[in-house]
Formats: sequence, structure tokens, C-alpha cells
Amino acid sequence: MNSYGVAGLSGITTGRTRSVSPENPTGGKGMGGRAVDGTGAHAARELGQGWKVSPSVVVPPGQHTVLADVEGPAVVRHIWFAVHPDHLRTLVLRGYWEESTRPAISVPLGDFFCQGWAEYAPVNSIPVVVNPYGGLNCYWEMPFRRRARLVLENPGPVPVTVFYQIDYELVEVEAAAGYLHACWRRSNPLAALEEHVLLTGVPGPGHYVGTYLAWGSNSGGWWGEGEVKCYLDGDDQFPTICGTGTEDYVGGAWGFDVPGQGYTTYTTPYLGFHQVVRQDGQARSQQRFGMYRWHLPDPIRFERDIRMTVQALGWRSGERYLPLRDDVASTAWWYAAQPEGIGLPGPELDEMEVI
Repeated sequence: MNSYGVAGLSGITTGRTRSVSPENPTGGKGMGGRAVDGTGAHAARELGQGWKVSPSVVVPPGQHTVLADVEGPAVVRHIWFAVHPDHLRTLVLRGYWEESTRPAISVPLGDFFCQGWAEYAPVNSIPVVVNPYGGLNCYWEMPFRRRARLVLENPGPVPVTVFYQIDYELVEVEAAAGYLHACWRRSNPLAALEEHVLLTGVPGPGHYVGTYLAWGSNSGGWWGEGEVKCYLDGDDQFPTICGTGTEDYVGGAWGFDVPGQGYTTYTTPYLGFHQVVRQDGQARSQQRFGMYRWHLPDPIRFERDIRMTVQALGWRSGERYLPLRDDVASTAWWYAAQPEGIGLPGPELDEMEVI
């Protein structure tokens, strides 16, 4: 990982650390803790400036707040959020690199941190960590050369209080470094005999690095038999990479079903089946699941283009596959040479709604 990873932790460099928060909205050197007004002003009224006067921001309904607008060259190293779980699917995180007008990152806040069902689910992985009770952390490497803007939109009907901190390093960015992209898609329900599209319309060169699935089962029985397919560099009808099942893709097996225990969750550095909602028996209708796969030691590299899909597939009588019409929401992460986003609309509030 050259200058960007733990492998180089002992090396003394010319990099300089900065941090954006409500107490230092510009990230400027020596500019933290100067607030005299903010969401903590009442609590700090006897103490004054420098005593947690502005620990959070309030994003008004139907508006957005610029969390960070900073100059490079730099690399975002860590982001932390805390927000009430009710709003994990009513806020949208957008990221813009350089002078792009189309966001490279456009994802509901909860899904970006593997919390797509707006309920706390612990995650203990390399790029995403979610701690009690809803501390949202990400360590996705986000290099930029001239400018980065991170924006939080609130299309919902009520104001939302958000705590956040964005840590970045002022450092030269290597010529080969790509820009982080992330997009969200939902099929609710999935159309008959169709596959859910994780990613399409992405030009190369680049490499695919991660998938999060918020999966809702709309029928009884096992739901994870479908293949994950990856179409690379002009593949048409048939993909270059074809998996063997949904639970296989996230490193599980045999339906995550430990005999006598039912669905069994796990969260590991690169793979996880970390959430089961409404668990009132194995393979019941209307249960919801969260799972992830990070392609960090095994990125999927492409030169011209990439498209990825996942099937929703169960079983019917006579040992026959049953195409399902489940509720499938996915977040896909990749690095690309260009900073401009792929131009997906939304997400809209109705589309994100947890029903």
C-alpha cells in the first residue's frame, strides 16, 4: 500500500494531519475549539469557549450541510458519525472529488456503514467498524489532488442532529491513486426473473473493492442460492467471474444455519453476515439481513468497464430452483481513474424507506 497503509506506519513523512468537525469546520491549523455558539452552547454556558460548545450540527429538513470542503493534495483517512438510528435511511452521504459536479459517492448514510435496516448492527471489519451504540467508522482510503467535498443531505421531514469527525492527511497523492466511488441501488421488490444490478455503467480503468447487501426476504424458505456475477471489459451475455451462491460470496456456507442455532451471524475483517432482523424462526418470510464482502486483498481489476449482478434464488418442490422477488438493496465501492461520478439519480426518500 506504499505510503497509504499500516505497512508504512513507522516511516516519518512530510504529511500533516488535519481534522474537520463541528468544532473546526474548515480543518484549519489551530482553528479547533473556537466556537462560541452551537448545539452545546447551553451545556457550556458556565464554562465558555473551548468547552464543547459545538459538538454537532443540525441538518434541516429538505436541505443539506457541507461537512467538509478542503483543499488537497490529501487523503481522507477516517470518518466517524453518530446519528439516531431512525435517520440512517433518511440521510444521504455524497462525496465530490476535485471540481466534479456529479458525486462519486451517493449512498444512504446507514448503508455506507452497513446499517441499511436502520437498526444497530455491530461490524468489525477493516474498512467499516460500527461500535455500540451506533458509532459509525470508516477507513476507506480517499485520495484527492485539489479538492474534496463531503455533503450530508436530509430529504426527510424533520431536522436531524449529526455528530461527525473527518480526519485527513495533507500529503502528495501518487499518480496511480484512484478515486473512491460508491453507489446504492434497490430493487423492492425485484422484478420477476431478473437479477439485481449491483453496478453498471462504470468505465475503467479501476478496481472493485466492496459490496454491502441489505436483503429482505419476501417469502418463506431459503433465499440465498443466487449467483453473484461480474462482467468485465466487454463481457456480454456471460460473465468472467461467477460465484456459487449469495452466502458463499460473503464467505459463509449452508445458509448460515448452525444446527440447533439457526441463522448465525459473524463479522470479520473482510467478510460478514452481521445482521438478522425479526428472527422468529429459520427461513421465515419478512426477515431482513445484512452482509458484506470487502475485496481488499483480492480487488477485481478492470480495464474498460465492469458490471455486477446478484440473483435472488431459493428452492421449490422437486429440488428445483425458485426465482424470488425479494427486497434487495446494495452498496458497491470501487476505485476509478476519473473523479466524476456515474450520474445515478437519488437516492430518493421513498426509495430508501424501511417498510
